[in-house]
Amino acid sequence: MSTQWHPFERALMVSRVEAEIELRGIAGVPWADFLLNPRRLRGSDFLMGWSQGVWSEERIVQAVNATGSYFALPYGLSAVAPDRDVREFELYFERLDRAGLRDLKRPDILIFTEARAERVRSVVKEIGGEPELPFTPEDDERMAFLLSEAILAVECENSLWRAKAMPDYGRPLRPVKRLGGKLGLPKAAVVPTIIIKDEDRAPLRLWQVQRKVPLHVWHVFYVAAFGLALDKAEELIRDGLIQAREQVFQAPGGATTRKVIYSFYYHYAYLLGDCEEEPRLAAAHIEDKNGHILPYVRFEGGRLALRPEAMAALEEAAMRKQG
Repeated sequence: MSTQWHPFERALMVSRVEAEIELRGIAGVPWADFLLNPRRLRGSDFLMGWSQGVWSEERIVQAVNATGSYFALPYGLSAVAPDRDVREFELYFERLDRAGLRDLKRPDILIFTEARAERVRSVVKEIGGEPELPFTPEDDERMAFLLSEAILAVECENSLWRAKAMPDYGRPLRPVKRLGGKLGLPKAAVVPTIIIKDEDRAPLRLWQVQRKVPLHVWHVFYVAAFGLALDKAEELIRDGLIQAREQVFQAPGGATTRKVIYSFYYHYAYLLGDCEEEPRLAAAHIEDKNGHILPYVRFEGGRLALRPEAMAALEEAAMRKQG
């Protein structure tokens, strides 16, 4: 994993292409050099992305817990970070940096059967609460217990798109030349995809093997979500059905970098959930010590309900754990 980015910047980094698409029509603003602490936030898209990420992970946890059969625990660096104040969010990543944990890679959420929820919560409390999980080595006996009880690990992704309104949603896969006649879509097709960064593949595969917990990627869109097992994603890459591509990402300080990503058509995924209640888009802002104000849109509320396909994936994971 690249070490050139401060963990705070990596957490708030956005796809430059997606930001340009989603924020098209918004001209440059006088807050372009807004000073937060010492880091700069150039435009509201970073704060919107942060809010969307927080919202999407909260909706996943809520949806899993609402099943009554399973319990979700925020586990990864961003998942357990402060989620109501961007300044506290930054200080949390400063602490990670000082602790030498800036390149730690763990999945965002662990899922357990509800029958083990009370014991899991008790162990997390012994550790010091969810924010202390990244600072506790996974070979610690309490962490080892949590991992031994987990039936599934989840890496969360999100996109600022209404998935089923995307122009090519519902378009079937067909043979395409660039894939040697294998099924796919034209490069310009705009459909929901599940994203995995190439830099994350090896760390996630290693984590899955070492911790013996199956890992899925759950990608939340505005009113829908899709899931894909990491093993299936790797199989699609090996079979040449999904190819790597470069995408430009931008950090809050304005610097950009090119990252190799894999975009998996939703056709290969299972429908994770549907939105039973849409989120509210509320006006919000942050203000620095000099009185500079940066407005942004904050995602609030909403409710995601897991689909039968997602429940089947959880049931299969639970059965494997028992077996």
